[in-house]
Amino acid sequence: MRSLSEQQNRWLLASLGVGSYVLLLTLEVVTEDEDIEILDFLVDALAMLLTISAAVGVALLAQRMQSQHEEKIRLINDLEIARIEGKAWRSKVQASLNGIKAEMEKQFEFWGMTAAERDVGLLILKGLSHKEIAHLRGTTEATVRQQAQSIYFKSDLPGKTAFSGYFLEDLFAPEMAASPSGTSPSKSRGELPI
Repeated sequence: MRSLSEQQNRWLLASLGVGSYVLLLTLEVVTEDEDIEILDFLVDALAMLLTISAAVGVALLAQRMQSQHEEKIRLINDLEIARIEGKAWRSKVQASLNGIKAEMEKQFEFWGMTAAERDVGLLILKGLSHKEIAHLRGTTEATVRQQAQSIYFKSDLPGKTAFSGYFLEDLFAPEMAASPSGTSPSKSRGELPI
């Protein structure tokens, strides 16, 4: 059986409420033994209207809560699927990531970086600002800035963007044909021979 949309359910409940109101009002008029006084009739009509409106409101609220609960369940399921897929992806590429990290460490060593410069270099590659790095490392921003300048000098790279690009450009760029000399442009910047 096809379920009704939320808007169709609202119309159905509103129609049911109006029908119930008309029916109760008709029953009130038909079953009244005495002459109908306008004030009593209006009070009874208002009481019935409020009662039916409250019942319809409760039904609409219950319907909305049910649809939100179903949406929450769907989102939780989607999140769990994303977590499983992410975990599978990380486990699938873990060996490659370990290899990249080892090669980065070799390159830092080749450039003669200190342990502090290596830490700062890795945090720069993660995209953190000098202020964020200083906060994480418990140093001043000036110290981090000086360490970053030392990293750029030792690597013979002009700044943060070039430093990040040195390690990341090949991960995100399509395969490029070798230059006419047969070497990669990055080899000219003191890259560790493979």
